[in-house]
Amino acid sequence: MDPALLDLPWSTPLTQWPADHLVALPQGISRHVVRFVRLAGTVYAVKETGERVAEREYDLLRALERIDFPAVEAVAIVADRVDDDGKPLDPVLITRHLQFSLPYRALFSHTLRPETMSRLLDALAALLVRMHLTGFFWGDCSLSNTLFRRDAGAFAAYLVDAETGALRPRLSTGQRGEDLEIARVNIFGEALDLQAAGVLHESIDPEAVSEEVVQRYERLWHEVTYEQQVERDARHDIEGRIRRLNELGFDVAEVAMSVVDRGYLVRPKVVDAGYHTRRLLRLTGLDAEENQARRLLNDLDTYRAESDLTDEQQAAHRWLTEVFEPVIRAVPAHLRRKLEAAELFAQVIEHRWRLSEDAGRDVGLAPAVQSFLADVLVHRPDEQAVLGIDVHTA
Repeated sequence: MDPALLDLPWSTPLTQWPADHLVALPQGISRHVVRFVRLAGTVYAVKETGERVAEREYDLLRALERIDFPAVEAVAIVADRVDDDGKPLDPVLITRHLQFSLPYRALFSHTLRPETMSRLLDALAALLVRMHLTGFFWGDCSLSNTLFRRDAGAFAAYLVDAETGALRPRLSTGQRGEDLEIARVNIFGEALDLQAAGVLHESIDPEAVSEEVVQRYERLWHEVTYEQQVERDARHDIEGRIRRLNELGFDVAEVAMSVVDRGYLVRPKVVDAGYHTRRLLRLTGLDAEENQARRLLNDLDTYRAESDLTDEQQAAHRWLTEVFEPVIRAVPAHLRRKLEAAELFAQVIEHRWRLSEDAGRDVGLAPAVQSFLADVLVHRPDEQAVLGIDVHTA
């Protein structure tokens, strides 16, 4: 905790804090008094609330932080406050402000186009799915309790208010349904409020908006959780499922497979983005960018499932020596300066996918490697020519 927080005027109600302690930031609707302060370049949100509520929310936010869930970071609780006359004041919860984030009302400072609203709903539906996968029941899902960050043309959603939440090992269908109904009612009211303020596009129907969040959630939940039956040699179908999840913004940590009469039941375990580089380095020693690591790990996990290997380290070692390294060694010496090893393998996997899509079946790795070398890699410029320097000297 920043020691400078101790110097704030805690004996004064938040409504009376002097302006020289505050920073003006866009703020959503809240049932509590909330102020923002900047200390040594860091912005904190300070919220007055009840003591039990503050303690509960603090504990929940810290628990969510431990599992890398997209939420604001809890910093401290200031309790036992009294004013200059000795009268008790409400405790405050301090959270770290999420940089570059905006409440939904700031995004509607001008009339938003329908496609922008669509991206907001996608982000909120994805947040709810991630939340329910972790066993977190929100209890007050709304646009007001969410912060949005722009993310390469889309939005990423973060939980900002957890005082009604509960973290359980697993949520039932009924608990998920209750959370969705709360979300539907809250978002309908918020959309009506935007419409009354004249900042909702005339083509957007508030009731349709609230229903759309639920529909998007249900579609995403199904794609993330359903068990898919595939034939024993249908590696291509497994890769297709993983790719669809990647396109929806979910990464796949591993693929669980169980044997049935004519094939396998496949169920992927999804995680948040940013996971793969660390896992690939831990398992194989390969240092790659995130998208490269995702493709390599997808291939490793499919290999592990097909090989019926339960030990992750053993599977990684075998994949490295039996799959990855043979592909790299297959590249002739005069072509090896065209791409680094991780990128080369990632492009081979992508090439195999395209060939398999065209053929309607898995074409296999060896034919894909030979096709890639002959039809793709040979036509690429050397890194030396691209960079304008000698690679070995660099």
